[in-house]
Amino acid sequence: MMNLEQVELMIKAKLPDAQVEVQDLTGGGDHLQAIVVSSEFEGKTLVKQHQMVYAAVQEPMATEAIHALALKTYTPEEWKAAGQTA
Repeated sequence: MMNLEQVELMIKAKLPDAQVEVQDLTGGGDHLQAIVVSSEFEGKTLVKQHQMVYAAVQEPMATEAIHALALKTYTPEEWKAAGQTA
């Protein structure tokens, strides 16, 4: 089981400009959802964006401290277009 703040910090270590929100979907701490907004996603496919985030949490995923991670990734422009604010 991972602390949500630890997951956020791991993602921010790989994507320093990222805005990250991590949620526990089941209450068990191992099925998570992350919303990640980063300018580093510019020009990258959705698959590549997700690979970048998964690379940040590779170790806890390999040990199954995180069993499942649902991702929603956005560039800052996409986030703004979706009506969200920083």
